[in-house]
Amino acid sequence: MSIIFEPPTRSPVAARAEAGFTMVEVLVALVVMSTGLLGIAKLVLYSAHSNDSAYMRSQATELAYEILDTMRANRAQALAGSYNTALATGPALPGALCLGTGANCTAAQLAAYDVYQWKERLAAPAGALPSGEGSVSIVGANPATATIIVSWDDSAAQAAIAQTGYGVVTPMTITLETVL
Repeated sequence: MSIIFEPPTRSPVAARAEAGFTMVEVLVALVVMSTGLLGIAKLVLYSAHSNDSAYMRSQATELAYEILDTMRANRAQALAGSYNTALATGPALPGALCLGTGANCTAAQLAAYDVYQWKERLAAPAGALPSGEGSVSIVGANPATATIIVSWDDSAAQAAIAQTGYGVVTPMTITLETVL
């Protein structure tokens, strides 16, 4: 005696209902997937803005150390105040340019040229920082304390990170204070 198993028969309506996905299921899956993709896109955008802000911060730090190194190379003029400059002043073209070689150049002219080059590197569009500004002040003589401030506009990154509005000026500042 053999037993034959036969599956239960289904009506054609039930077979058609189980044949595939419904339109509602497809739409729900599409909404879930698009929400996830939008979340990933926002995460990538946030990461890009954070990386841009960190890059500008490292550029500002490098520029602060650059002027400090040039002041240490021309210490006598640094102590005399030749490197002192205000934050809001633009790069002032010195009278007699040494062209960075130091040939036929006094120490005071070299200091003026160093400050000019540094201010040029700070400012955009050719500079490293958007709306970049810098100041140097030296207090005391022995030991002399140098305070270097580098400021720039970080509104593009801060609009995404801190949820400020685009176009709202968000100044960032690096302050380096050291014994000269």
